[in-house]
Amino acid sequence: MANIKSAKKRIKVIQTKTLRNKMIKSALKTKIKKFEAAIASQSMEEAKAAFEVCVKSLDMAASKGILHKNKVARKKSRLAAKLSNLSA
Repeated sequence: MANIKSAKKRIKVIQTKTLRNKMIKSALKTKIKKFEAAIASQSMEEAKAAFEVCVKSLDMAASKGILHKNKVARKKSRLAAKLSNLSA
């Protein structure tokens, strides 16, 4: 356990940020699962709407530094490929 006041504060701040990051990542995973469920049900309208929500959430996570920008680009690319396979 930290003895210095600033170290104690850093521990509290890191815990807060960790909880926020977990919350955002969890919500993102849920949105991706909803998109994949729409793909599985062969519903093009639902899939397009879910895809837009996923892309927006991924971009937001990248801008906040929760996910790396290259990982976000890779995920968006793979989701877009799934969407285009549905339409083909």
